[in-house]
Amino acid sequence: QVQLDESGGGLVQAGDSLRLSCAATGRAFSRHTVAWFRQAPGKEREFVAGLAVRGARTSYADSVKGRFTISRDNGMVYLQMNSLKPEDTAVYYCAATIWMDITELSSTYNYWGQGTQVTVSS
Repeated sequence: QVQLDESGGGLVQAGDSLRLSCAATGRAFSRHTVAWFRQAPGKEREFVAGLAVRGARTSYADSVKGRFTISRDNGMVYLQMNSLKPEDTAVYYCAATIWMDITELSSTYNYWGQGTQVTVSS
């Protein structure tokens, strides 16, 4: 079992930066691919960024490429968000899957955090 707990969300202005953190517990966490998803009001949950167990490959949604960076360090997963835009406003979720490579399908992730709200004002 893996448990995930996000933090670091908040209210910022356009152009600001935020770093989201996800604390993971569970002995097998190091063998899980991890990702960040987000869900804005009235929209479906969407893939933001992923970091594979195999080869530490990363993948990003086109909308955040060049602005967001995913990383992990032992039991922590981070999402560094720079140059934030109002359209980045959403609840952000940390997720983990036993798949060895990144998948953008939320249904393939076994474990989820409770989410952290990010609001970007214009």
